[in-house]
Amino acid sequence: MAGAGGGALRELLGRARKRKSTFGSTAELRAAVLSLLDRHQNLSDLLLEVEGSAKLAGEGGREHQELSSESFIVSVLQEQASRLGVPTAVLAAKNAVTKIEQICQCSVSPSQAPLLNLDQRESLSCLLRTVKDLLENNVFSRSHFCQEIWKMKDLPVLEAVWHLHRNGITGLGELLESADGRAVEEWLCSSLCALCERAEGSPQDAEHAGRVLSDFAIVFLQNGFQPSELGRKLEFKKVPHICHAVLQRMLTWVLDAVGKEKEEDVSTLQAMRFWLNVFDVSIYKSAVHPDSLQQFFRHTLTEVLTYNPLLKVSDAIHKQREWSFTRTCSLLTTLYRKLFVAFSAKESICQLQRVLETHEVNWQHVLSCVSTLVVCHAEAELLFKDLLSHLLIKAFENYDMENMITAFLIARQAALEGPAVFMPYSEWFKASFGNASSHHGSSKKALVFLFEFLSELVPFEVAPYLKVHIMYPPFVPTKHRSVLLEYITLAKTRLADLKVAIEDMGLYEDLSSTHNSVQPQGQALRDVEKALQIFENTRKIPTSVIEASIFRRPYYTSWFLPALLRPRVLPKAPDTRMAFIDSLKRADKIPSNLYSTYIQACRARKEKMLQDESKVEPSHSKEPAEQLKAELDALRVLIVDQAKHEDVPAQIAVISDRLSNVLGHNSDENEAAILNSRIQVNVFDPQLEPCHQSVVDLLLTSFCQNLIAASYFNPPDRQGPCLSLFVKMICGHRSLIPALLGRLCQLIYHQGPSLNDAHILGLAAFMIHLCESRSLIPEIEADFGISQPVAEKVLSISEFWSCLLVCRTEESLSFCTRFCTAAVSYLLCKFSSFSCDDLCALVPPSLVKKLQYFVPRLSLEARGITSKEDKADLVWSSLTCPSLNYRRASLCLWKQARFQELLKEKAFQLSFKEWLLLELEMYPEKDVLSASERQDFHYWAIYQWYLPAPSASGGCDGDLEKACGIIIDCILDFSQRLDLGSCGQLKSVSPDIHCKLQILQERLKDRHRGSALGEQLWRQQELLLHRRILVGLPASTLIVTCRKGKKTVLDCEDFFHYVNSELKNISSRGYALSYGITAHFFRGLLNASLDCEESAEGVNDVLTTCQTKCPIVLFSAVLWWPRLEPLLCSQWKRLFGAPLPEELERLREYQSSAMGFLSSGRVFPLSGPPWISAAFLHCTVQQQSPRGRERNALKRLGTDTEQLLVSLLFFSLMDLISAKIAPKEGVDFQTSLEWALEILQCLEERGISWPLLFLSAEEGSRKYSVLHSAASDRHSRLLPVAFYSLTPGFHHKLLTREHVFLYVALNLYIQLLQLFVEGKDLPQPEQFRRQGLGLESDTALGYDLPCLCCVPQADPLEVISAARRFLLGAIPRCPAKSFGNVGLLLEACEKLDPEVGAALQHFSQPAAAMEVDEELFLF
Repeated sequence: MAGAGGGALRELLGRARKRKSTFGSTAELRAAVLSLLDRHQNLSDLLLEVEGSAKLAGEGGREHQELSSESFIVSVLQEQASRLGVPTAVLAAKNAVTKIEQICQCSVSPSQAPLLNLDQRESLSCLLRTVKDLLENNVFSRSHFCQEIWKMKDLPVLEAVWHLHRNGITGLGELLESADGRAVEEWLCSSLCALCERAEGSPQDAEHAGRVLSDFAIVFLQNGFQPSELGRKLEFKKVPHICHAVLQRMLTWVLDAVGKEKEEDVSTLQAMRFWLNVFDVSIYKSAVHPDSLQQFFRHTLTEVLTYNPLLKVSDAIHKQREWSFTRTCSLLTTLYRKLFVAFSAKESICQLQRVLETHEVNWQHVLSCVSTLVVCHAEAELLFKDLLSHLLIKAFENYDMENMITAFLIARQAALEGPAVFMPYSEWFKASFGNASSHHGSSKKALVFLFEFLSELVPFEVAPYLKVHIMYPPFVPTKHRSVLLEYITLAKTRLADLKVAIEDMGLYEDLSSTHNSVQPQGQALRDVEKALQIFENTRKIPTSVIEASIFRRPYYTSWFLPALLRPRVLPKAPDTRMAFIDSLKRADKIPSNLYSTYIQACRARKEKMLQDESKVEPSHSKEPAEQLKAELDALRVLIVDQAKHEDVPAQIAVISDRLSNVLGHNSDENEAAILNSRIQVNVFDPQLEPCHQSVVDLLLTSFCQNLIAASYFNPPDRQGPCLSLFVKMICGHRSLIPALLGRLCQLIYHQGPSLNDAHILGLAAFMIHLCESRSLIPEIEADFGISQPVAEKVLSISEFWSCLLVCRTEESLSFCTRFCTAAVSYLLCKFSSFSCDDLCALVPPSLVKKLQYFVPRLSLEARGITSKEDKADLVWSSLTCPSLNYRRASLCLWKQARFQELLKEKAFQLSFKEWLLLELEMYPEKDVLSASERQDFHYWAIYQWYLPAPSASGGCDGDLEKACGIIIDCILDFSQRLDLGSCGQLKSVSPDIHCKLQILQERLKDRHRGSALGEQLWRQQELLLHRRILVGLPASTLIVTCRKGKKTVLDCEDFFHYVNSELKNISSRGYALSYGITAHFFRGLLNASLDCEESAEGVNDVLTTCQTKCPIVLFSAVLWWPRLEPLLCSQWKRLFGAPLPEELERLREYQSSAMGFLSSGRVFPLSGPPWISAAFLHCTVQQQSPRGRERNALKRLGTDTEQLLVSLLFFSLMDLISAKIAPKEGVDFQTSLEWALEILQCLEERGISWPLLFLSAEEGSRKYSVLHSAASDRHSRLLPVAFYSLTPGFHHKLLTREHVFLYVALNLYIQLLQLFVEGKDLPQPEQFRRQGLGLESDTALGYDLPCLCCVPQADPLEVISAARRFLLGAIPRCPAKSFGNVGLLLEACEKLDPEVGAALQHFSQPAAAMEVDEELFLF
């Protein structure tokens, strides 16, 4: 590129190398060169040539070493300057500018405007080296150079200016100071935009552009945001303004594109993203003062939030759902994320608050900023809650609408990002306004202010938020309800305008969803799916469906049923939908005509299918799933690189959005239902929809791969919060949680031993993070199958994990050990800085407890660990090793000091009872330990570990009796988990256990109360287990021997109390215990009497005490006497060889007398307590008397038999009740009823009073207290049923003879109603059958009144109706004296049955009693 002069110079210097110089001195040579240059050389070109010339000259020889390039150019410039009459430095500057202009004009393509090509860079580099030399020689003017630069016809290329700045020729600040401000702003902005566009070219261009941009950004910040407090004197006046203006204009360039992202060219958007690199904190490092950086970022955030504030609040209310993190322009979210790096979450939110308080804002930018903060900052949720609380306080203090709307918009926007990052809007609204202590509850003015605000929002509201306000209205005192009702009316009107009817709202619709309202048809389909899911798990019609069929009839009939009864080809085997439809049909919840239409349509559909067999299933696009997989793959790249961890929250937000697309709207619209309802999981047989299973598998696979990949580079404690955020995001999709838990059941509970090490490590870590996100997971109703006494258990997520890890065999023991070791090792390494209290919340205690069971069981070394190691990450590294030995890894963990500290926490201590339960779970035939090894382990655990250990750590305090009590308690608990048929095996272990009866009683006292039905079932099963345990114990343990004076006496007080309070209540006969426990007691009684000086006397004393303290024992002996007598006689004879004790002999006599009375007509003796004689007579009649003989036998009874006959009636009533509630126990209802009526007729004929038998001892006569004390609680409660079964036998003289009869009948009727109201004890319909009694009707009080026993297929309501009709017929015929004491029952009767109460009130008046016409009397 050199001119002619350049060539001459090169030629001259070349010749100087080849031959000896003809010049005598250097001065002569310089003069010759200058003469030549003066004739031929272009001065500006000379600036490029001189360095190369110097190199050529250097090759000539030592004689010309003094000749340098500097001297050439300086001499030339000086000579030229002297001729022109200008300073040399000025001339040098002008020539340099000229050459720069020439270099910049050589650009081949306009697209290369901001950058130079390779030749240009080389030329400019030569020029700048020369200029540096000139500067060193003080022959170059910077100021003139700067002025001349801006006089160029075309302003320089941006890279050329950067080279000037970079090489120290003249700084960018100095250049800008000498320029016209407005023009240079335009040039800089256009050049920077072009530079950003060029950055998307080749990698070399991108690299050069990045360097240019970084250096310019540093200058912009150093000058445009110089903190005044630094005290530095500003060097420039124009530069700060220019730098500030350029940054502002470039920010505007980016913000103009926000909202127009789809309209902009892709290359333009890429250019804008490149400009955002100026917000990377890393490029400034120490070059910019931290205060300047903070000032710049704070200013930028303010500018973004206040940019173009044209949107109104009403626009924000309507459009904000489009401004969520994933829907916001990526330019804006990227800018926010870069800005937030410079601030903590608290500082960011404080700056946001300051802007909101002092500026008009762009609501789109503000709300997208809120979304970005809650997504990218884990601590933002709590900070935003504080901000919302602050805004509400200020709003109600000053009745300020602006603070109110700000709070509502922020709460809604944060809620848009899902419950994983912020609470749903419905929850926030309830928490803020749902109780009396809320902000609006302080005064009426505050209340009116709130509703005025809500009312002003109504015209702009979208349907979901209106539904929240209607379904969860603010708390309003009763006296101000009109204010609330006015708002609800207004909101419903708005919903009607939006064509959304609150009546058509779905059963499980998400009130916190911000999607457009789904049409009723679509919502009904989702309601059906949810109802089917609940029905499949519970086999019951969901309560919400029942309520909808009654209270929301229009929606139920118009939308829900049509969605449920959509025609389809019915499967051969009934599926869940068919079973659900059948259940609704049986419950009369589906109209018959609609059901018939459905069946016909299904048949038609099947016929059509058969006719068109070639029908092809429609294909479904896999695009959303593929997008999800692609984003998951992108996440892995970020997780393994620590430098990219800051990008993980945004990527997870994108994954969440893709996951929502895969799951469909259902994932959003059912959020509220799942949030407030339990999750049903069938652990025994988990079933998953194929689409859900594929999604869950994709997420679990991604988690495991991410963990393994990240662990390859860093241990868990240096992997950041990436995996935690990932699991939290999954939990935020509530509709996916049932499928997730179901899949975990399949993998861990059913397939655990078949999982490989990578799966186990991944799932163990996943479990830890799932527990970390436990607040996002509702309670779980786990169905464990038919082997469980209670089909469903309500569990937390920690308890759920414990139930999945069941250890019964060698394979399951190995899996559980590996899983628990991996989980706890990951916990200790991941959260190494956490305290033990914090760790307790992150891991299910059961996992640590299982390790305490597994490790000593598998390793002898662990049974006496004293040495401890320190680092948990060593355990984690061993777990990730392919050649893993799980025993060695678990022992390594056991030795960790951190783990041993964890075991000292109360929550993690494995108690003796818990150890026993785990040991009972093991199948001995499939155990990893041999019988001898297992015995050694048991000996160590019991005698060396738990027996001496203090109770505070789960031990027994050295108390062997306490240990035995724990063993009994443990066996009972374990048996509760099994079906009762398997409890017989307990006999093999119980003879070795010496326990006291108090252990069993304490279990019943310490029971945590649940539902009434659940409590009843639990107690019944518990008592059955107690009975089995008692029968398995040595019989003598039921009897206590003690010294009383000089005698040894037998004490059964504890056993009698236990029988009277608990054991009698599991007797199906009502007045007698089972044969097993009865025989066991008497065997124990005879054995214990060996310790008495007078054995027969000891037995007599106990049986005499029974008559008053525990008569049910004697009644039991009477019932089972034919089987019991030979047993007792044989045992007594074997022990003593003497006659039976007097009381036992008397029982033999009672039995003999009863049999003789019935068979041979002998006189029945009346010695002893009449109820014992009556018991023998009753049992003998039931056992051997043919039908029809009872009446004759009763007539042969002598006089003074009142108590005997009444006692007989009592026993017959007990059998009558037993026949209703336990028909399989061998008691026939018909026979029992006939026998009871025979006794009743005998009582009537003899004029014996019997109604008081139906009153308790407190209400009636105490002479029947013995009988009542022997009856079970259930039989006593069902006496009203027995009473009203006897109505055919009530004699017509009964009402006049027994003045107490009306009181008794009313009292029993009230009890009957209360049983129905409380839902207790009443027999089911199938227990009633029509009974043909064949009684003489002319002797019956109820001639035309139906009785209980005559009601075909009676249900509880018909039972009550029959009793009611009897009373209404009897009340008018009772004499006035009968009403004397019924006033005590009047109030209760009027409350439960107003009609009977009115009749009672009417006829209890003296005048009303005379109104009854004698002709209407039925006798």
